[in-house]
Amino acid sequence: MTTLFGKIIKGDLPSEKVFESETLIAIKDINPQAPVHLLIIPKKEYPSLQGVPEEELPLMAEVIATAQALAKEFGVADNYRLLTNVGSEAGQSIFHLHFHLIGGKRLGPMA
Repeated sequence: MTTLFGKIIKGDLPSEKVFESETLIAIKDINPQAPVHLLIIPKKEYPSLQGVPEEELPLMAEVIATAQALAKEFGVADNYRLLTNVGSEAGQSIFHLHFHLIGGKRLGPMA
């Protein structure tokens, strides 16, 4: 794994983990955009959502279940945003699939 997230998953870089399973980790974002800003990251490296093969799409159900549980744990289950960016023009800067769980304040409209 060569990305920043790959190094975090391997333990080569520090992070504030809030969840870990066999297939996912969730960490606090180091540049939070809201009081709750977590990153849910598959341990297997996919460049983006478009890179997840059809036979591995059940992993996305695990991402959603993890997001629901973390939103509840962090007190934002009634108001949060779950998003991923695909490609640099959409704002993706780390090409290892990850989802932002953002909440804890009023979130404005998206561009």
